[in-house]
Amino acid sequence: MKEYFTIGEVSRLFKVKIATLRYYDEIGLLRPEFIDEKNNYRYYSTQQFERLNSIKYLRALDLPISEIKDFFNYREINTLVEMLKKQKDEVAKKKRELEIIETKILRRLVQIEDAVSTTLDKISEVKLPEMRVAYLRHEYVIGDDIELPITELRNSYGINGEIFLGKIGVSISVSNLSVNNFDKYSSVFMVLEEGDQIAPSSVIIPERDYLRIRFKGTHMDAAAYYTRLLTYMKEYNYELIDDSIEITLIDYGITNDKDKYVTEILLPYTRT
Repeated sequence: MKEYFTIGEVSRLFKVKIATLRYYDEIGLLRPEFIDEKNNYRYYSTQQFERLNSIKYLRALDLPISEIKDFFNYREINTLVEMLKKQKDEVAKKKRELEIIETKILRRLVQIEDAVSTTLDKISEVKLPEMRVAYLRHEYVIGDDIELPITELRNSYGINGEIFLGKIGVSISVSNLSVNNFDKYSSVFMVLEEGDQIAPSSVIIPERDYLRIRFKGTHMDAAAYYTRLLTYMKEYNYELIDDSIEITLIDYGITNDKDKYVTEILLPYTRT
């Protein structure tokens, strides 16, 4: 029976890269049984296979190399048990994080499907549930780059931009709406969802009634639709009670086809 194997043979047998085996040698995690001085070939014995299998198992559990080294240097049952318990907690944490991301993705899919199939250019009454919102009070003029204030908003609330899939929008103040000034926004906001950082300075928008219109286009096209909504409010005795909510449901982040852009305007109201 063959007793010694070259580094290439061990690599093929255990599906471990040669570079990884060399790294294990360099750090003292798994040294070859011997190195041929004539050709500098590394040779591993079958007795080392169990150690390599253990290393692969622990790495599959995503244990850091430093902890695996410590385990082999001071090997005993309690050390392994503590390592596995710690890793079990890490796995549970990652599982919760992935479940949150999955929920965000599913919610985003529903939002996109709703926006794609929505009726455009029609004013309707909707009741929306309570929303927790992160606000950045920032005067934004139509045509300004909105990405900078959005980045500032994420940073100030500690929101992970890599996995944030919630709604981002802008608001026009009641005072500007009352004088038909639709080119100045008073704030940028994010609708916070499960898993997002909930800062003390976030704002809860209560459940309430809105007049809503959705249209093809972006913030650049919104002025005419604000005029329609406010005219409708006046005609049918609605009273505006707070700033607008304006969200681009489909934009350049989803499609290159500008004809498919969809924006939503919500005006909170009470009946007079």
